[in-house]
Amino acid sequence: MKVYKVELMVLDWDDIGEDGIKDEIENARYGNRCISPDVVSSESRDIGEWSDDHPLNQLNTAVSEFNRLFKPNSLLDRLHPSNTGA
Repeated sequence: MKVYKVELMVLDWDDIGEDGIKDEIENARYGNRCISPDVVSSESRDIGEWSDDHPLNQLNTAVSEFNRLFKPNSLLDRLHPSNTGA
C-alpha cells in the first residue's frame, strides 16, 4: 500500500468555505471505498474578482499565479514548514 500527497487548487464558487471544502473532499463516496482522503492542512487566499482574464483562469499563468499566492513568506517558513500555520 502507498500513501500520496496530492496538492489541489479548489475554486469555491458557492462560498462554502475551507471547512466545507474539507468536508466535501473527505465525505465524498468513492466506489468500494477505494480511496480514503483526509485533508491534513489547507490555506486560502483572496484572489479578488473572478473574470475570464484572471491569471488562475489562463493556461499560461495559472501555475505561476498559484505559486505566487502560496509561496512561503520567509526563509524560516521554507526551513520549518510547520511554522506557516498550515
